[in-house]
Amino acid sequence: MIANLKPLEIVLIIAVILLLFGAKKLPDMARSLGKSARILKSEAKAMKKDDEPAAPTTETVADTAPPAATARTIQAAPGDVASSRPVGEAKPTTQS
Repeated sequence: MIANLKPLEIVLIIAVILLLFGAKKLPDMARSLGKSARILKSEAKAMKKDDEPAAPTTETVADTAPPAATARTIQAAPGDVASSRPVGEAKPTTQS
């Protein structure tokens, strides 16, 4: 269906999008879409990595337990620490 569009129809669609959202918001929307795609890709990789069976070793079960101090974090973009969040930790609650 998209392959059947003529150049004039594509220009008309782009013009309508510009009128609806404005030229100032389009770069922000594209940036947000890119961040979302990166997050989705990293989450898919993490899920695929979690599903892979571990290689059998001769270590005991007590030796293979991961240390409790390490926490896995997910970052929205490389170097973007403002949007990173720990995974699997409970948030501390304060009661007044």
